[in-house]
Formats: sequence, structure tokens, C-alpha cells
Amino acid sequence: MKYNIYDIFYSIQGEGHHAGMPAIFIRFSGCNLNCSFCDEIARYENGVNLDLKDIYNKLIIYKQCKTLILTGGEPALQIDRDFIDYFKKFNYIIHIETNGSIKLPDNIDWITVSPKSEDCINGDEIKIVYTGQNIKIYEKKLFKYFYLQPVSNNNLNECIEYVKSNPKWRLSVQLHKLLNFK
Repeated sequence: MKYNIYDIFYSIQGEGHHAGMPAIFIRFSGCNLNCSFCDEIARYENGVNLDLKDIYNKLIIYKQCKTLILTGGEPALQIDRDFIDYFKKFNYIIHIETNGSIKLPDNIDWITVSPKSEDCINGDEIKIVYTGQNIKIYEKKLFKYFYLQPVSNNNLNECIEYVKSNPKWRLSVQLHKLLNFK
């Protein structure tokens, strides 16, 4: 099987619970949603079709890191249990960043859901891109961590005030944008 990959790169996680952690990012092309605030070119740009061995060969140059973050676009459109199992046999820890609209394989180590509707899967952390919407509806979902993130860091003060008034939530900023790294 071939996977449409927009980019593979080694960097630091810029947001959420694992902010500051080094990881290898596999950015998939394509998304099933069209969110007006999305800043990821991968949602609509075509990537390169790679099979599992091709992807692995691009990862092995980063020998010091065993954490993979599947992101996009929407990686859940392409991945399955076989994809995850393939990389686990090389001792990778698999994280995914998803919009939560598609059921995931049960062998993923960490699930970050950034939902665009109330009807989303559960995961380890939920990260809401805050535009003033009602986010109380997500508090009954099964997540360990609840994060509020400003839209491209533009409404930071509004997010800070919300978190101060609702301590279940934590602030997540996009460090990679603030500090200008990939």
C-alpha cells in the first residue's frame, strides 16, 4: 500500500502535552474537513506516494529518536493497524494528531484530538482551537488532558482568561510558530 506523504521531518513538538519533546513528524496529505483557520498546507496539497519501507528509510537517519507523530492534513484517512504495527516492530512510539472524526486503530500510543464537532472520538488529550465556541460540551469526553489553543496565537488573551476561569483546561500555544521553527 502507498501513503500520500507531504513531509517527514525531525523537530520538537510545539504544542499540547508533549510540547518541547523531540519527535519525527510524518505529515500526511489530504483532509476530510475544510476548516477556515487551518494553516497546514498539507490539507490540500498532494504529497509523494510512499510505501512503508520508503517511509522507514526516511526515518532511520534520525537514529536518536523513536517517537513518531502522525499529523496532516488528516492521517486517519490513510493509516490502519498494519501501518502502526510496522513501525512498532522497530520500537517506535506512535502519536497521532487527528480531528477525531474517523475511528483509529487501537494500537496507537498517544492520541491528540483537535475536534471540529462534538461528535469525536476519545483520546489522551483534547486540543481545542478556540474561536469563542462552547467547549463545555467536550468536558464529558474521556480525555486525560484538556488544552485550549488560540487561533494562530492571535486570541491568546481570550484563551488565557478562559483557562483562568475554567481550571480543567490548560493553555497550549504553538511554540513552533512563536519561536519560528519547523
